[in-house]
Amino acid sequence: MVSSLVGQFVCIVFFVVVSISRVRAKQTVFDVTKNGGVADGKTDNSKAFTDAWTQACQTNGGGVILFPTGKYLVRPVILKGECKGPIGLQIEGTLLAPPGVQSSVDMDHWIKFQHVDNLDINGGGLLDGQGPSAWHHNNCLEDPECKRLPANLRFDFVKNLNIDHITSINSKNLHINLFACQDVKVTNVNISAPADSPNTDGIHIGSSSNVQILDSVIATGDDCISFSAGSSRINVRGVHCGPGHGMSIGSLGRGNNNNVSFVDIRNCSFVGTDNGVRIKTWAPSKQGTVSHVYVENIRMDRVKNPIVIDQNYCPARRCSPTESSQIQIVDVKMINIWGTSSTPNVVTLKCSETKPCQKIQLRDINLSYKGPDGPAVSACSKVDVITDGKQNPPACTKPVIQVPRNFDVQN
Repeated sequence: MVSSLVGQFVCIVFFVVVSISRVRAKQTVFDVTKNGGVADGKTDNSKAFTDAWTQACQTNGGGVILFPTGKYLVRPVILKGECKGPIGLQIEGTLLAPPGVQSSVDMDHWIKFQHVDNLDINGGGLLDGQGPSAWHHNNCLEDPECKRLPANLRFDFVKNLNIDHITSINSKNLHINLFACQDVKVTNVNISAPADSPNTDGIHIGSSSNVQILDSVIATGDDCISFSAGSSRINVRGVHCGPGHGMSIGSLGRGNNNNVSFVDIRNCSFVGTDNGVRIKTWAPSKQGTVSHVYVENIRMDRVKNPIVIDQNYCPARRCSPTESSQIQIVDVKMINIWGTSSTPNVVTLKCSETKPCQKIQLRDINLSYKGPDGPAVSACSKVDVITDGKQNPPACTKPVIQVPRNFDVQN
């Protein structure tokens, strides 16, 4: 009986592998080195890349663009659909962004995809944004009209996107930027930039829905993951975050769509980050809602501010001290969050004076601080809190005087 079951299992596995191989075999591979690409780290491969993309996109049944092992300099490119079938981008080598100002300042992308349906990016390769060549141009903390810098990967209006086993380092700005995307799965990615690199968010999500981020490592100078306006039905599982600013909903309140809903974060770890899980809204702000946020099974290790709601977010100090945020925060659950804080500010919930937070649940919170600045503190203002289970420190024993700040660059 056992041997029969094993035999059936082997047959099933063999069938699956053969089936996958056949699916891949149906797609033509377009090797950039066969389109004029040169893997010397110096020659511009943008034309070889776009030529291979055009060929794959216009092939019935789709195709796969291949970067074999080697180093490929690629200047900024825009890769557009609609294509005649699924498209694969298989990166086995290293792609290098150009370091020059002309390819860095006042540009929102290095590699941009627009209006593509069914896109797979994989291969185990690396994208190097060469950020140190451009980070000194980021003066957004002083100048609200500052010129933007490019994201390593930008996706606009992309559906059915899968990103798997890719490494992104030293982006000049965001590493992965999702705008108006649907049905996205990001797995086994490794994202890194120095802790002091500005605006190098790992994954930034806006106006997108049905996004999964799984089993990844993100270490940057800004948010590991940021959920901006229009984000809905986002699931995060098994992500290691740190260094960086943690995971943030917002900032919200400056645009026309200020709604974020159904964000589910579970089984993640934060190590040495400025924040853990944070919701941040501007004051004053336009109207909007943050709702149905679920955070469970989170380990904090030396995190400065593990749990934060900040409805008076103003990193550049140019906001009105008397006006309130008009973003309503409702139905937020923080469950089974444990570990250590590097400051006494373990829980900080500072909600809007005119739209207090509603239905905020704290269940089984066990966060300790052992340092010279006094006991751990859970501070709350203008919030309806529901507590359950262990509360260490005791929940909401003090009002919030001031939300602890880190050096966000108006994100």
